[in-house]
Amino acid sequence: MRFVHPRIRVAAAAPALIVGALMAGTAAEAFACARVSGTILVTGKPATGTEGTSDHSLNPPLENFEAFADFMQKARGDKPAFLRAKWDRYQAMIENIDLWRNKEKRAFLATPREEFSRTRDAGRSYAHSFLDIGCGVTISGPHIVGRMTSELDVRPADKVLEIGTGSGYQAALLSYLTPHVFSVEIIPSLSEATDRIYTKLTAAKYVEYSRIRRKTADGYFGWPEHAPFAKIIVTAGIDHIPPPLVKQLAVGGTMIIPVGPPGAQSLLKLTKTRSETGRIRIQRHDIYAAKCSRAENQRCKRKVSFVALTKYQGEKTVSRWDGK
Repeated sequence: MRFVHPRIRVAAAAPALIVGALMAGTAAEAFACARVSGTILVTGKPATGTEGTSDHSLNPPLENFEAFADFMQKARGDKPAFLRAKWDRYQAMIENIDLWRNKEKRAFLATPREEFSRTRDAGRSYAHSFLDIGCGVTISGPHIVGRMTSELDVRPADKVLEIGTGSGYQAALLSYLTPHVFSVEIIPSLSEATDRIYTKLTAAKYVEYSRIRRKTADGYFGWPEHAPFAKIIVTAGIDHIPPPLVKQLAVGGTMIIPVGPPGAQSLLKLTKTRSETGRIRIQRHDIYAAKCSRAENQRCKRKVSFVALTKYQGEKTVSRWDGK
C-alpha cells in the first residue's frame, strides 16, 4: 500500500511560498539540517539584466581565468578565492569529459556551489568528492553533477523534474539551462533548510532562483500535476526504475538515474520513444560506459554510490532498497 502523508508543502524559491503545512521531522533531523545560516556568503550584487531570464544574460568567459574572474566580480561581486577554486575544478571537469558543451560549462561557472555546500572553505566547496550536508544526505561531487547534467542536454523550453532537491545545488545549476525547473525533496527539515538558502540567495542577488518550483513529498511518485517532463534527473540511488517517473517522462524525453544495489549503482540514461505502431519503448545505457569510448588510456568509472531514494514510514523516511 502506498503511504500518503497528510501534510505536503509546495514552495517557490523566494519568497518561500508555503502551500500547506511543513511536515514535522524528527528533532535530530531538524537540528542536523538547520545549521546552514553561517555558511551562506551572498556578498556582491545581481548581474544586470538577469531578472526574469534564463542564463543567457549571464555569460561568463569560458577560456581564460582572468577574464572569467573579472567578469564575475563585476557582474556579481564574487570572492576571488571561490572563483579560483571553481575555475580549477572546471578545468578538471573538462579534461575528464564531464562538461563538453558551452551551455553546461556556463551553467557550472554561473552557479555558486559554495552557497550550497554548507562550508565557507573554497577548497572543500569545489573538491572532487561529495560533502556531507546533514540529514543523512550529501551534495554530490561536481564531476558527477556535471556528467549527469551534460547527459541530460537540457534546452531552454524543456520542463525538468529533479528527484532529490537535497542541498539545492543541482536545481540551481539547471536554472541556468531552463526556467522550467521542478524539484522534489522528501525530508521535511532538509527541504526547509534549503528553502532558507534559496530565499536568502534570491533576495541578495540570485533572482533567477525564484523560478525554481519545489515541494516536499515522496519523489518516487514524481510531480504528476506538471507532467509530462522533457527531462528527469534522479539524485538518489534505487534498485529499480520507478514506474511513475517513466509515465511522467515525455515521449522523446530523457531520464538520468542511478540504479543498482547500495554502493554500486550504474548511472543510467533512459530515453523514451514511440514506435511506428504506437508502442512505447525505453532505451537505456550506462553513461560512464558511453563516455569511456571517447577517452583513450583513461580509467573509466563504472559504478557510483548515491544515498538511497527513500519513502515515508510514519514520520520518518526509510530506504527503498527493498524494491518498493
